[in-house]
Amino acid sequence: MDLFPREKYLKKIRPFYHDDDLIKVITGVRRCGKSSIMQMIARELRQNGVSEEQIIFIDLDLREYRKIKTADQLEKVIESHKKFDGVNYLFIDEIQNVQAFEEVINGFRTEGGYSIFITGSNSYLLSGELVTKLTGRYLEFEVFPLGFDEYEQMKAFYGKKIDNNSLIELTNYILEGGFPRTIHIDDLAAKRTYVDSVIREIFEKDIRKRVKIRDKAAFETVQQFIINNFGATINIKKLHEALTKNGLVISRVTVMRYIQALVDAKILYECKRFDMKSKKSLSGDKKYYISDLSFYFSQNTDNRVNYGPTLENIVYFYAKSLDYSVSVGRIGQLECDFILRAPDMDYSYVQVSYTIAASRETEEREYRSLEAIRDNYKKYLLTTDYLLQKRSGIIHTNLIEFMKNEQMF
Repeated sequence: MDLFPREKYLKKIRPFYHDDDLIKVITGVRRCGKSSIMQMIARELRQNGVSEEQIIFIDLDLREYRKIKTADQLEKVIESHKKFDGVNYLFIDEIQNVQAFEEVINGFRTEGGYSIFITGSNSYLLSGELVTKLTGRYLEFEVFPLGFDEYEQMKAFYGKKIDNNSLIELTNYILEGGFPRTIHIDDLAAKRTYVDSVIREIFEKDIRKRVKIRDKAAFETVQQFIINNFGATINIKKLHEALTKNGLVISRVTVMRYIQALVDAKILYECKRFDMKSKKSLSGDKKYYISDLSFYFSQNTDNRVNYGPTLENIVYFYAKSLDYSVSVGRIGQLECDFILRAPDMDYSYVQVSYTIAASRETEEREYRSLEAIRDNYKKYLLTTDYLLQKRSGIIHTNLIEFMKNEQMF
């Protein structure tokens, strides 16, 4: 099967294809498409004249490599694949399966003659030894499941039906999620079964191996609560009180540890709150967004969509995929959905709402926070409305078209 080219990510990595002094680290939740991106890179290298013998591709999830668990074993298999005396292009998929892999990778990088690409599915990949030994010598490229823009592009690429009504298509995306494999599955129930298998795989491979979980049922209760309340403000103290009131015997420290495990496994992403007046991050209450909406719908039989947090979740990851840093803004008693900081340190402010056409009260509520911000950075109101409002210099735009056109903030 021909691979759908995820240009959003390839164009970020492309300038570094031939650099043998920088390790290219591709991270993201399991099954988000990291392996396919590495295959696309290898394909582009071949198309541009790199010979097959220069490319070494090792997928540590494959059966033939299942026994490679130590640094020495990894080094031997890399050496056994080497056939070319010049620059080799080394791809290693799911490298966190190997203990002390950092020493081997750093050794080949120091030796020179290897342009190295590695992938991993949890935050532990970029902790400890790798950061200590390779500071300034690696680049991280974080990959997410398909955004709405990629979802439609990929469906078109594989000849799948796309509804002419953009709102229906957006709802399809919300209910189906963005794992690339599900594009090839036509039945919604079967898509949910696939996502359930992804959740189990993440638990077994990315959580259980790293975190001591004595009570799996308690962990699943915490996981389900956080996923079911994505986009809501979470106070750990109040969450712990609610869980214990419902009969769950668990400490607050354990609740925090379980949530961190979900963050490290890239199921959850923490969005910190930022006070606009003091210009400081706020401790305490936080919001969590889920890396794919299918995590929510696979665990709930109700297909009704709460568009408030759902659209926030979509915009959050759209911004993250464009390399914006994202936080929630507080302005006195008001809240701005997102403060975005671009890589060039430029800022923008974003409010997200399904519609402001329903009532004057809704319009006032959504504009109020943005109008309270007194600096000159861009301010956006993203809705599904096609009749757009002009007010206070705020950019009111249709979020569906905004994402489909791959616009920057």
